[in-house]
Amino acid sequence: MSAADRTGSPAEVRAGLAGWGAPLAFLFDALLVLAFVLAGRGTHSEDGGLAGAAGTAWPFWVALVFGWVLARAWRRPVALWPAGVIVWATTVAGGLALRYLTGGGLAGGFPYVAAGVLAVSLLGWRLVALLAARLRLRRELR
Repeated sequence: MSAADRTGSPAEVRAGLAGWGAPLAFLFDALLVLAFVLAGRGTHSEDGGLAGAAGTAWPFWVALVFGWVLARAWRRPVALWPAGVIVWATTVAGGLALRYLTGGGLAGGFPYVAAGVLAVSLLGWRLVALLAARLRLRRELR
């Protein structure tokens, strides 16, 4: 078997990723949005406990749901493209828009920080999963 044969076809890689399941992937996305909110609130010494965090997170959670629907992410929830990119872009744009429309602040570099942190988290875990699946396929095909 050649080295090219051991890397696995795109279909094999996708098959290796299918075991994650949409509910788990969605929950992970939602928890990453919450982690972003909690880190931001902690950085700015904002209080308010769980209610305060939920008040900051809800626009991004609503946008996350919309992104999942728009991307039909349940079909390939771990796919970086197109599902992950659509989920990320929709979560950022929709979350910022909802936040602005409901009186939330978008001061300074917040939109850039939100886009960057959510890209690293929402796209990053998908990239790690993809690389792990490729490594696993390589090992299985040896």
